[in-house]
Amino acid sequence: MSALPGSAEGTAVTGLDSSPVDASPETLAELPPLTEQTRLEAREIIARYPQPRSALLPMLHLVQSYQGYVSPEGVALCAEELGLTKAEVGAVATFYTMYKRRPTGRHLVSVCTNTLCSVLGGQRIFDALAADLGVHHDETAPDGSITLEHAECLAACDYAPVVTVDYEFYDQQDVDSARTLVAALRRGEKPHPTRGAPLTDFRGVSRQLAGFDQYGDEATRRAAIDAEGAIEPTLAGLRLAAERGEAAPPMPGPGPGQPSADTGEPRETVRPSGRTGETPGEEAADARVAAADTPAERAGAEQTHPDKGAEYGQPRGRQRAGTENPPATEPATGTTPPTSPSPNPPRAQNQEA
Repeated sequence: MSALPGSAEGTAVTGLDSSPVDASPETLAELPPLTEQTRLEAREIIARYPQPRSALLPMLHLVQSYQGYVSPEGVALCAEELGLTKAEVGAVATFYTMYKRRPTGRHLVSVCTNTLCSVLGGQRIFDALAADLGVHHDETAPDGSITLEHAECLAACDYAPVVTVDYEFYDQQDVDSARTLVAALRRGEKPHPTRGAPLTDFRGVSRQLAGFDQYGDEATRRAAIDAEGAIEPTLAGLRLAAERGEAAPPMPGPGPGQPSADTGEPRETVRPSGRTGETPGEEAADARVAAADTPAERAGAEQTHPDKGAEYGQPRGRQRAGTENPPATEPATGTTPPTSPSPNPPRAQNQEA
């Protein structure tokens, strides 16, 4: 099996899509435009996060909900709104296979071909559907109805072999049942998933992943919430345990005089002392740095510290755009290039924290 960058098999195996984005004039001419409403919704997403660049993943889903894939126009919109470069946005969009690089069909059909599903028939299912549709991995049927893809794992081994449509599960499939499912989708039908919400389409579920309602009315929304599902394989073990009186041993609790379980935050970050002349946020940030147990934890605490921008000779607050970079090291000399004097010199580390 080939795993060269940009190959269909390589994308399926590695999970990385290095194929070029489809920016052909014919494709771009057919795309619905990203309107001012798209931009307003993108800003609504950004407002959910303390760091703007954290909004990038749902914003890419938002672009897909309008255009069916992450188009060059969508990359530019995300970059503009987040203060990132298009290269930074593209690096994220090519890392995750949920972000498509070419127009997607009305439905996305994913066939798990990981070990257990493959052993039980997943590869045979994929091969049969590929032959019926006349496509390979990450390709769309000529009628625009289905995009077919390998899935490395759908995290449902007790239901193998598994097929998903727009990320909704169709469990314990075989070649015949999968063919019947895809034929119904091509006719415009929407067979109910084995478990989970009723189908909409790929653009609809992309809108939901962006954090917006994909349903047009309250009845449909309520049906999605109350949808029944067959989860017999998962419940079988619980029923057997109940019948046999089996249970996992209880988790040990703290003994007398022992502190309660770690909350993940040092005490000082929860109750600032108010004695340091700093804001509660600054004192809490100092405490996080001081309480770090490992270099990785310390690096993470320092990266979110309010004074991070001053450390790098940048005006405080610039780091919130997510575009700062520490000074580069010259490869030839191993030295740091000279920088201009900082307008905001670093504040001394608080000793009380």
